[in-house]
Amino acid sequence: MPRKAQTWDDYDSAVDQIILAPSDSDFLDQLIPVLKDATSSSRTASLVQSLSQYAEDRESDIERIGLTKHEEFLSSVSQLQEVQVGTVSLTAEILDLNQSIQASTEKLAEQKQALVNTRGVRQNITDVSNALEESLKILHAVNKAHDLIRKKKYYGALKALEDLQNEYLVPIIQNKYATQYRLADLIQKSIPASQKTISEAVMTDLNTWLYLIRETSQFLGEVAFYHTKQRLERQQQRVQANEFLSHFKLNSAIELVFDESSEFDVLDNDEVQVNFTPLHEAMHIHDALGQTDKFRADYAATRRQQKELLMPSSVNLLVDDDDSSLSALLEGIAGFAIIEKETMQRAPQLRSTVEVDELWDSMCQTAVRLTSRSLADLTDAKRLRDIEGVVALFIQTMESWGYSVTMLNNFQLRLFHKYADVLKRRFSEDFQEIVSTDDYMPMTINSLDEYEKVLAVTWFTPDKPPEELTFPCVLPFSQMYPLCCIDIRNFRSQFYWFSDDHFQHPNVINETLKKSLDEILTEKVCKSLVERLSSQYLGQIVQILINLEHFEIACRELEQLLIRDRASTSAGGPVTLMATEQFRSNKKTAEKRIFELVNSKIDDLVIDSDYDWTATTRPEKASSYMLTLTQYLKNIMSSTLLGLPTEIKELIYFDALSHAAEKILALPLSPEVKKINPNGVHAMALDVQHLTEFVAGLDNAFMLEQNLDELQQTVALMQSDNHDEFFDISTRNKKYGRVDAMNGPVLLEKLTQTIENTSRAPAPLANFGARFGLR
Repeated sequence: MPRKAQTWDDYDSAVDQIILAPSDSDFLDQLIPVLKDATSSSRTASLVQSLSQYAEDRESDIERIGLTKHEEFLSSVSQLQEVQVGTVSLTAEILDLNQSIQASTEKLAEQKQALVNTRGVRQNITDVSNALEESLKILHAVNKAHDLIRKKKYYGALKALEDLQNEYLVPIIQNKYATQYRLADLIQKSIPASQKTISEAVMTDLNTWLYLIRETSQFLGEVAFYHTKQRLERQQQRVQANEFLSHFKLNSAIELVFDESSEFDVLDNDEVQVNFTPLHEAMHIHDALGQTDKFRADYAATRRQQKELLMPSSVNLLVDDDDSSLSALLEGIAGFAIIEKETMQRAPQLRSTVEVDELWDSMCQTAVRLTSRSLADLTDAKRLRDIEGVVALFIQTMESWGYSVTMLNNFQLRLFHKYADVLKRRFSEDFQEIVSTDDYMPMTINSLDEYEKVLAVTWFTPDKPPEELTFPCVLPFSQMYPLCCIDIRNFRSQFYWFSDDHFQHPNVINETLKKSLDEILTEKVCKSLVERLSSQYLGQIVQILINLEHFEIACRELEQLLIRDRASTSAGGPVTLMATEQFRSNKKTAEKRIFELVNSKIDDLVIDSDYDWTATTRPEKASSYMLTLTQYLKNIMSSTLLGLPTEIKELIYFDALSHAAEKILALPLSPEVKKINPNGVHAMALDVQHLTEFVAGLDNAFMLEQNLDELQQTVALMQSDNHDEFFDISTRNKKYGRVDAMNGPVLLEKLTQTIENTSRAPAPLANFGARFGLR
């Protein structure tokens, strides 16, 4: 560092130093600073005065010395004169040099000032350059952040803004006198807007993603349904190979273990890919911005809104090929719910189980409400089965994702009851038509193939093996029976189409089937048959009785079949159809109706007997009504009643004969008959004899003849010569024990032996009583 120039206030000492300089160069070195300091006129005068004073002092010294040392003085004077001359010359030179130095000094000062100014400008330029460089760094960081925003690298942009703040802005802003303070403050104030831009851009991308997944939801659900179908098929194949696996349903632990080798990602496959990157990026961005709660609330609101947009205003259950169909709705719900479940697993901090389950329950409630509303007008059982299949597939798919399907299982139950009502209504109409259009004639079979088909659908057990039959042959029941059996089997099988591993109410199916079958068989078959018992056509009544018999057998078999159907469930105990008892009890009604018709016919024939109880001549043969009566009984047994079981035919014969005997016996007891002569008794005896001979030729005649005992004994009593035997108790019990104690005296009182214009009865009937084992 250059030494600061010395300032001279008194030039005496300076003059001494200048004069005493050992050399010219030193002389000039000492002189120049003094000249520089003496640039002003006053100070120059001082310097000159100092030099003059120095010269005067030296002259005084020289005079003093000259006085003492003359010679030396003279020489010194000479020298001093030379010095004086030199001094004058030097003074002139000094004055010139002083002026020159003064001019140079002024120029140097100007140059120094210019240099100072230049250095200031240069420093300013340097400072500005440094400030610009720092500002450019800040602007570069800002541009980098905005460039990342344009490239949709939002998290990087947010990180760049954070680095910008920490590295540049905060230190600058903390120093208010920093050059870049205003720029830093301006950029710092713009950062919230940049963050908002990033947030909005992220939400725009997220909304685009949400829109895409909303549009993809139905297709995603369709892919999920297809995957579930594939699993069902694989499970069915495993069950076919190992029947034990039938105990394990879809989504059971065993099924899931078996299906591990066929893993399938519903969200990432050849058909559909769902990329969750926009969601994760949005979460990171809002987490970095400290807006996690706001983002969660906005996302939840958006998903609720999308859920509402997913739900249609109505569902068309009549078709399955448009956007308003149930399949489209359930596929959309499935896709939406799968996205929600996957989101919850990937980002549990974003979606809670409660929120996801609330959306699921809401969608299920809406789907159930819309479907239930449309079910009211649906009467197609096949369409209901299709709907149930879609719902079942939906249940199995969503159950595999851990969703609660209780509401859907309950809806399936409602769907089943609707299906059961439709089936019942349809089959009721079918049964009604079958019963009303039947010809009530024994069914004719024309071939073995037709015969085997009838056996396959009915519960008929033939008496002979098929190979012993000749065709055409006649079966005991009419055509309505096999047709009803076919409908019963179809009705049962269609009911159990609901009974699959996805339906949680097998007992309901069993009970509903039992109840429905019972009502149909009771109301539409049995009741209709009973209503037709009012017919006057005996053949139709007999056929109804036969049909009732076979329907009773069918009901008993059906009870066993229903027991086997529910064998896989926990329900126990017998199955009893009320229809079984109805058919059984109404067989008695049909039998009574047959009795009524047969007895009515007998009544009509007996009424036409027109006995002449006081005839003047004896008839030679049985009455025409008796011949007609026996012929009628013979005909119905060989034709009309042929198909009846033997015990029923015997019962009908027994009742018919009992009724005939009663009606014949009532003829002479009629109050209108006042007298009966032997000719009248003889006519009645001929008819009784003919009836007895007819009964004797029947199967099981021994039992049937008992019905004629009272009639036979009454005729014998009327032909007896000793009527007093009847009043003898011991004799009456032996010979007339079946004769009514009140009727005997009445008949005996009416008997008269008076025969107008005729003789006593001939001998051939005299022993009539003996022919019946009477005495």
